[in-house]
Amino acid sequence: MEVNLLGPLEVSREGVVITPSAPKLRRMFSLLALQANNLVRTDQIIDELWEDRPTTSAATTLQTYIYQLRKLLGLSPAQGVRSARAADVGGAALHTLTNGYVLTLPSNSLDSSRFERLARRSRAELESGAVETAAETLAEALRLWRGPALADVSTGPILDAETRRLEELRKGVLEQRIDVDLQLGKHNELLGELTMLGAQYPTHEGFQAKLMLALYRAGRQAEALHVYHRTRDALATELGLDPTESLQRLQLAVLSADQSLSLSTSGGSTVLTRRARPPRQLPPEGAVLIGRRAESTAALEALCTGRGRAATVVVIAGAPGVGKTALCNHVAHQAVDKYPDGQFYAKLLDGDGSPVEPGEVLAGFLRAVGVADERIPSSTDERSRMFRTWTTEHRVLLVLDDAVSAEQLRPLLPSSADCGVLVTSRRRLFVAATSMTVELRPLTEPEGIQLLTGVLGSDRVSRDEQSARELVKLCDGLPLALHSAAALLQIRQHWAIARAVGRLSMEICESSFGTDILGLWGSVERSCSVARPDAQEAFRRLAKMDTDCFSAALVAGALEVDEQHAESLLEDLAELRLIEVATFDERIGHTQYWFLPSVRAVGRALATQKDLCLLA
Repeated sequence: MEVNLLGPLEVSREGVVITPSAPKLRRMFSLLALQANNLVRTDQIIDELWEDRPTTSAATTLQTYIYQLRKLLGLSPAQGVRSARAADVGGAALHTLTNGYVLTLPSNSLDSSRFERLARRSRAELESGAVETAAETLAEALRLWRGPALADVSTGPILDAETRRLEELRKGVLEQRIDVDLQLGKHNELLGELTMLGAQYPTHEGFQAKLMLALYRAGRQAEALHVYHRTRDALATELGLDPTESLQRLQLAVLSADQSLSLSTSGGSTVLTRRARPPRQLPPEGAVLIGRRAESTAALEALCTGRGRAATVVVIAGAPGVGKTALCNHVAHQAVDKYPDGQFYAKLLDGDGSPVEPGEVLAGFLRAVGVADERIPSSTDERSRMFRTWTTEHRVLLVLDDAVSAEQLRPLLPSSADCGVLVTSRRRLFVAATSMTVELRPLTEPEGIQLLTGVLGSDRVSRDEQSARELVKLCDGLPLALHSAAALLQIRQHWAIARAVGRLSMEICESSFGTDILGLWGSVERSCSVARPDAQEAFRRLAKMDTDCFSAALVAGALEVDEQHAESLLEDLAELRLIEVATFDERIGHTQYWFLPSVRAVGRALATQKDLCLLA
């Protein structure tokens, strides 16, 4: 099945168009498709179809619509489902779950998914210096658009937000493609397109700035200045604003014929005359951190004082959803002045939960510092030596997110004491070069209340502070879960906090497959994927047990293995913070383990998923 959403809705199977014609079916299918391979809750579909005026028979009518979609599009759940959450399934199917529906689609059959994948790929290509390849990828992504997203579908509140999001992504990709084409010296070819965009978006300063630059490079300085004045008037008339500082600087540069705007030729290819900038790969800084002052100060002090003869390495570890990446990113941004020669960033666990090869990461780092592809060595050891040689003369910061093992880290570590490394890891790591390990704990109740207040506002939290405290406890003080709950309450402004507590309590109790329990599903699933296969199976089976604490002896009996093997499984899960260590009784040498309730709930849902896969 092919599903195209980037333009008029179009559904086809083997070249035959089977697009639904009924307005409600079109709207519902569009919602399911935009959330393909993920659960869409029944209440979300009802909100989309009937908005604030659902009929008393809405739930029954919805079941009728589901039946009609299955019949019209051939979407039977009996078509061999492997996993209703899988990103790459064998065929299209529409599944009924406890509290909603999942439309599974093969990964390449949805144009919006292909567009977002190409956009991500282009960013990686640009970071590695492959500018011409990135230009081709960006153009390929934009060719998928046939008009406004879901142009012929009457949208409700959720689809409206999704189409706006896609449109903003399209604009961003379009701007990036134009930037790349300008960098490649294609200003003359861009003039027609930019003139049209300038007229279509008179207050969009990004498009106007690019039109000014293209006109200037084409020798049309007066017209470039006219674009500035026209934009200034449009901003004042329509928005009551002045041009931003960057646009004003561009006007001054055009007036003074600043050489930084020009292109020169080198070796037969067009290049920018400005000096190459050091790598700046850090992700944008996120929300204000709550309750992490001591950890942040300690990590920052370690990075900025630098002791010993090797690079400073700070490892941040903790349970799934505890905020490791957020703290790491915050500290990295605070430390940039200490590392003026560049900041590198790499995720060491891919979207499928597989470790990224160190050689692949090193190749990206080397491209970022200007090493041509043909000069990058083929072996990981040689790449590591080349990168370490480069770092001996530079003060750089490496941010390595989701490290899996010490073996994965070692080839990436710079040798100079002037460099710093920030690592987040799902398991406790011992790296000989480690200067500090920061173990993150869940937030306390007051800290959790502070987080909720920052998102929801003090009035809303103070009106139902008891429920807010219950929500913090329900989320086990995990920032990821609290942000997920707060986001739900932000979307549903008419909900009291108590209602969210009731909804989330039900999700935890039911632990249904397909429900992203407290927003923790992805984090727990990735942590589980890092464990060895028998430990993964033990995690799922232990999550289904009702006991609060368990020992190696108890687990040995439950899993039918010897006690030594059971202890090995438990320690592996404890290293990954999928279970917690409760007490150690020195008299009898027994350790007790327990689950964070939210992590246990996801474990139960993962066990249900596994059972469904075996039945399919």
